[in-house]
Amino acid sequence: MSTQTATLEASRPINESTDRALESTILSPRFYTTDFDEMNRFDISSVKPEWDKLMQEFEQDINQAHFQRPEDMSKDYSHLPEGLYQEFLDFLISSITSEFSGCVLYSEIKKSITNPDLKNLFTYMARDESRHAGFINQWLKDFGIGVDLGFLARTKKYTFFKPKFIFYATYLSEKIGYARYIMIYRIIQNKPELRFHPIFMWFEKWCNDEFRHGEGFALLMRSTPKLLTGVNRLWIRFFLLAVYATMYVRDHSRPEFHKALGISPTDYDKQVLKITSDITKQVFPFTINLDDPRIWESFETLRKISDEADRLRQAGGVFSYIKRGALVLAATATFVRLYTLPVVPNELPKDIRLVPVW
Repeated sequence: MSTQTATLEASRPINESTDRALESTILSPRFYTTDFDEMNRFDISSVKPEWDKLMQEFEQDINQAHFQRPEDMSKDYSHLPEGLYQEFLDFLISSITSEFSGCVLYSEIKKSITNPDLKNLFTYMARDESRHAGFINQWLKDFGIGVDLGFLARTKKYTFFKPKFIFYATYLSEKIGYARYIMIYRIIQNKPELRFHPIFMWFEKWCNDEFRHGEGFALLMRSTPKLLTGVNRLWIRFFLLAVYATMYVRDHSRPEFHKALGISPTDYDKQVLKITSDITKQVFPFTINLDDPRIWESFETLRKISDEADRLRQAGGVFSYIKRGALVLAATATFVRLYTLPVVPNELPKDIRLVPVW
């Protein structure tokens, strides 16, 4: 993008939801780029039978007609209590940013590589993520605040991740997405009176797209065993803890949203991470010991630090800046303690593909 074009883009007026989606905080979903040449060299021949079966599932595209809504649902659903409205809006914007981030990354990979196997995978996943992001945007437009996705793609900051880091982080993101959607769907299924917005009715089939995407990354990692051994075990532990802790902190910023669903953020996260942890046994050499109370105590400490940092950021000033620096050190120390806690070795076989649970 030229300097003149970038300047024009930066001066262009944007609405609140697009502005929120552009935020680059430690908790906000990020946009990624990667080493396409390295990605192009991956060889999936060792898992080819399972890979071909997964590609057949993508080709069938069983959710092709799923993300459509009846005309009578095209109306204003923004008349919610103020606290719930703001938190639900945050949930939708975070979700659309995450979905569209996947779409942009997968699209860039498919355009930048020639490896036919990986090109097929990322073509299918870009298709799905584009569909998901567009569907969420339909509901945001009902609120009069749809996200400008094209503007978002051109102006949001991109983070470079090596392919293996893309695999670890995105695998977890897709599997957590599955667990989150199926949890909310089951809550609404058991207590329909808690459904304060129609979008939840789409979550059951939607979550299977997320599950399938995770399977693709699982096969990529299993096709290259070195990604799961040696020093990479340290990186896997880092991403497991970082992704889990981020989810905990982010979900606890939406107390009214979870209250409306009849569940506390902590109980919701414990169930979602239990599902996710069980799933990750298909590929990772260990899981985080979610039965260790020190895990949750540390997550809670990180939440309090995050809340205080937000308060200081809003207050502004030199002293607030200094105090925020001290909080960064406290958060780092807390994460280091988390990192040193024992993990649970995985004893399940790796030569299987999972099917959606629940």
